[in-house]
Amino acid sequence: MTKPAAARKSPKSALAADVAAQVERMRSFNRFYTHKIGLLEGSRLYDPFSLAETRVLYELAHRDRVTASDLVRDLGMDAGYLSRMLRGFEKQGLITRKAAKEDARQSVLTITAAGRKAFAPQEDVSRRVLSPLIERLPAEDRARLVEAMDTITQLLSEEKPAAKPGFHLRPHRPGDIGWMVQKHGELYTAEYGWDSSFEALAAEVGTQFLRDFDPAWENAWIAELDSGERVGCVFLIRKSATVAKLRVLIVDPKARGLGVGKALVQACIDFAKLKGYRKITLWTNSILVAARGIYEKTGFRLVQSEPHDSFGQKLIGETWDLKL
Repeated sequence: MTKPAAARKSPKSALAADVAAQVERMRSFNRFYTHKIGLLEGSRLYDPFSLAETRVLYELAHRDRVTASDLVRDLGMDAGYLSRMLRGFEKQGLITRKAAKEDARQSVLTITAAGRKAFAPQEDVSRRVLSPLIERLPAEDRARLVEAMDTITQLLSEEKPAAKPGFHLRPHRPGDIGWMVQKHGELYTAEYGWDSSFEALAAEVGTQFLRDFDPAWENAWIAELDSGERVGCVFLIRKSATVAKLRVLIVDPKARGLGVGKALVQACIDFAKLKGYRKITLWTNSILVAARGIYEKTGFRLVQSEPHDSFGQKLIGETWDLKL
């Protein structure tokens, strides 16, 4: 039996009804998720920064060569609000500005060593909030959860991600260890304000590696872009018959976001398993947020931490272990 014309819905009205129902389900999910991750706690969650300030500092800590215009476009923020926020950061010594070479009207924003130190606890807040939510789930459910989140991100993204340049790993060769030392000296001074004693330490590690290198038990990997430019490095050295030590992991800022750091750490893990090591250990500092994230994602666990004064800074040293 056919419905009367007045009772039949047009395709347009049916679509509108479906969308309205789906919007309500999205709103329900938003209410559930914001409660779960504590956003209703307001500024207390990310104290002393607001959620918006924390997001801007995150972008500056994890991106290379960012302008205010980039942040307005990518975060959808009001330009005036962002400008006031950046002025506040600048007064606190958390960021610096420098006129862009190609356009003096634009300022390149750079997070300072003080800014990274102030922001580091905010990363820990997010981890402390999220970890308990998923630790109770079986491994297969954790995988389903993050895959669903990836799907949401992909479907709602307005732009297709740009193709990323390719890279590969290769064994070290003459000149690579000198590059490693130079890159450590340049990068850690520019981004964290460490003094030349850290470059001296990198040089000592490099010298010892070359002098005592045992290819049967040790290795070094250099990450290169397909263009041939070096953008990363890591060593795996023998500490004992059963323990290997990961050292001097570094990724050039231009290669961040490509997965270089994860690939270098995974190369160490694969090699250690092949050689029969039972554990990999490493020493890092709490301020090195990106590296710590890679270690955690690849299975390392923090086993010890203690404050120390090194490289012209007050730092918290950390030992991380991975059982193989």
